[in-house]
Amino acid sequence: MRQYQQVTDRIVAMLESGVRPWAQDWSPLRGGRPLRHNGVPYRGMNVLNLWAASMARGFSSAHWMSYRQAVELGGQVRKGAKAESVFFVGSKTVQTEGSDGELTDATIAFMRAYPAFNCDEIDGLPAQYTTRAETPRLNTGERSERVDAWVSATGAKLLHGGGRCFYRHAPADEIHMVEFQSFRTSEGYYSTLMHELTHWSGAEARLDRTKGKVFGDSNYAFEELVAELGAAYLCADHRIGAEVREDHASYIKSWLKALRDDSRNIFRAASHAERACGYLHKAAEAAAEIATELRAAA
Repeated sequence: MRQYQQVTDRIVAMLESGVRPWAQDWSPLRGGRPLRHNGVPYRGMNVLNLWAASMARGFSSAHWMSYRQAVELGGQVRKGAKAESVFFVGSKTVQTEGSDGELTDATIAFMRAYPAFNCDEIDGLPAQYTTRAETPRLNTGERSERVDAWVSATGAKLLHGGGRCFYRHAPADEIHMVEFQSFRTSEGYYSTLMHELTHWSGAEARLDRTKGKVFGDSNYAFEELVAELGAAYLCADHRIGAEVREDHASYIKSWLKALRDDSRNIFRAASHAERACGYLHKAAEAAAEIATELRAAA
């Protein structure tokens, strides 16, 4: 599909220039995920594609909408404005005929794309689309009790100490992190932790993603890309700045290989990253509900 290649080409070009489209300065002008016309955050590949478009084109608005939605809200898309593709993934049931002549139902997945404009290029919209709400940010060098509580609620086993950060697979099934005070910024600590949490979500007992065996093989590169995107999404959800890893250059090479091998890999990685985020959020929410019930029963 042409849209796969167009989006992949944009991501490859940005990586080749040393820019990660999922690593942004989460300033008040562009905090969190891109938003639909109704304020609902985009998901999956749309997050990555619209982040990349905003960075490439200098947009400050988080909102995107179709031409019709803009008109319905009293706005007018400026002459010469360029739309970006927004992707919708769905499924439908069709009947297929087997070799015995019997009709059976089959579910077929499909993807459609439709154009959306950034609200920086739409005039006359209501105030909520032009007024930027300040995004809460962590102070450098300070822990966030809110984020720490969320991480604890996911159920991941977290150990601190040593000189590197990594996820150790079964049977240990644990995340190892360098001590908090060893990081230059709190953002650096939490973005690294979100990366390792995304790896943790892919364990066999959880989302069961395929892992690579050595740095540089295709599965390893793909899983690292999933973890990188998962960390970016989670940092956006928690309003944390995603910082560049010290091994940034070597990982860019592996990501580029994965993207060049198959233009659909960036879509697959974004989808897996979104599933990881959903898994972690649900785990944390379930733990919070149980804790609330226990307090009520005490």
